[in-house]
Amino acid sequence: MVVTQEQVAVNGSSRRSPQEIADTLRERIRAGVLRPGERLPTQAELAEEFGVERGAVRQALRELQQDGLLSNVSKGSPPRIAERQSVPDEPQPTMVGLSPRLTEAFSAPHVRIDAVCLTAQSLIPALGEPLRLIHEGRLHPDRIDARILLPSRDINLAFPVSADPAGDDDVVHQRWLAMRNAQGQVLQYNLQALRGTHDIDVQVTFRALPFTPPVKLYLLNGSEALFAHYMITRRAEPTESGTLEMYDAVGSESLLFSFEKRAGQRDAAFVEQSQKWFDALWETITTDLTLS
Repeated sequence: MVVTQEQVAVNGSSRRSPQEIADTLRERIRAGVLRPGERLPTQAELAEEFGVERGAVRQALRELQQDGLLSNVSKGSPPRIAERQSVPDEPQPTMVGLSPRLTEAFSAPHVRIDAVCLTAQSLIPALGEPLRLIHEGRLHPDRIDARILLPSRDINLAFPVSADPAGDDDVVHQRWLAMRNAQGQVLQYNLQALRGTHDIDVQVTFRALPFTPPVKLYLLNGSEALFAHYMITRRAEPTESGTLEMYDAVGSESLLFSFEKRAGQRDAAFVEQSQKWFDALWETITTDLTLS
């Protein structure tokens, strides 16, 4: 069983929106799980999988059809995956672009994931696809090592912070901290569960940063670096007592830039320097982190 963020995180819901369903199916197509010419499961099967009504599934399928990812869309039978699907070269939002890259990384015997981020918000859904393929017996890694750098609970974050100069940053901080811990625990549980279910050697370690990272970085198997800027925006968060206005980053929408060693000298240098930067942080100014 793969635990989702919604099952443990604050203010969560297990129901998936049409957009989330479309994103998940889009990731499966781009990762090659759903191949050109294959039929999708029926609307009833998809509704049961995602725990939604068929209307939400239909909305998701319409979006995929508009994107040109589906063909033979009719009321009589499930649509087929359109031919000539490929992962576009241009940067994509993290929520869309990260999953197929992780799925490819998990095809290696020894999977190594190093990440610098504000929370594990993007990692949890992105790992859903490779974990599903492991449970189905379609991926067979022998070892998984994950090292995650997250901001320390003891620092004054640059973001998220209250947008009101007279506001209470402690409330914002505590909400972020609860999310950081809950998401980290889900990530840790989902990966470590593979020890018992598939006899995979899994190590998941967290360390605390003494600063707020202005960017997010994912290093995959030492051969690829995925880089995105955190874009700060003002947003409102509903609370029991009203609305909390804050400056925050929506990391799942940040454009993800990919650099691969095999792409040439420039990309290879970026990957190598990013790995050296991560290792230096890990071994020097960061501290042990317990998610509690």
